[in-house]
Amino acid sequence: MVATRPVRQQGERADMAANLTAAVVFPIHREGYRFIAIFAAVTLVLFLIWLPLGLLGLGLTVWCYYFFRDPERVTPDREGLVVSPADGVISLLMPAVPPAELGLGEAPMTRISIFMNVFNCHVNRAPIGGQIVKIAYRPGKFLNASLDKASDDNERNGLVIQMADGQQVGVVQIAGLVARRILCEVQEGEMLGTGERFGMIRFGSRVDVYLPEGVEPLVSLGQVMISGETVIADLASNETRRMAEAI
Repeated sequence: MVATRPVRQQGERADMAANLTAAVVFPIHREGYRFIAIFAAVTLVLFLIWLPLGLLGLGLTVWCYYFFRDPERVTPDREGLVVSPADGVISLLMPAVPPAELGLGEAPMTRISIFMNVFNCHVNRAPIGGQIVKIAYRPGKFLNASLDKASDDNERNGLVIQMADGQQVGVVQIAGLVARRILCEVQEGEMLGTGERFGMIRFGSRVDVYLPEGVEPLVSLGQVMISGETVIADLASNETRRMAEAI
C-alpha cells in the first residue's frame, strides 16, 4: 500500500493538471485565427508605446481567443430530443410567426430565443438531426438582439431541418448590436446530426428555434443554455404525442 501511494498521488496530480489545462485551453474556430493574430500584433505595438496600453491589449487578445473557442460538446443521443443551438440565456419564449422566407407557414410556432453575449461561445449547432431543406439569408438592421423586434428587423440567416418523419424545425441566426457577420457553413440538402456545428455569429447575437406545432418547450426564461447539450424540447415524448392527437 505504501508503495502505491506515490503512484496514485502522481496520477491525481496529472488529472488535476489535465483538468486545469482543459479549463483554460480550448480548440479555436478557424474564423478566429486571423482576429487573434491582429489583436496580438496590435498588443505588441501598444507595449512599445506604453506598458498599461500593452496590458490592456493583452487582456483584449485573451478575450478574442476566448470568444472564438470551439469546445467539444456531449450531445444526448436519444431520438427526438431538441438541443440548444447556442450558448447563452433564454431571452424570449413565446408563440411567433416564423420568418416568411423559411416557408414554415403563417401560423404561430413556439419560438425559443437564445441570447449570446460577447463572452459566450458563438459556434452554433444543429438543434435536431435531419436534412437541411431550406437556407435563407436576409439582410437587415443591427438592433440589440435581445429585443423581440430583432427577429423581424435584424440581419438573419435561417435553416429548416427536416427529420425522417417529416417534422421540421426552424433555426435562425440573428445578428446583434455588435455582430457584423453571420457565418453559415452548410448547404441545402446536407444531412446534419443533432449537435453538429453549422456556423457561428461574430461578436454578440441571438439564435431562434421554431418548434413544430404541439411541441412544448422544456426550458424557462432566463435559463442558461449549453450549445449541443441542453435539451430544450422532446419531439418523441408521450405528452407531445397526446397534444398532437388532441389537436
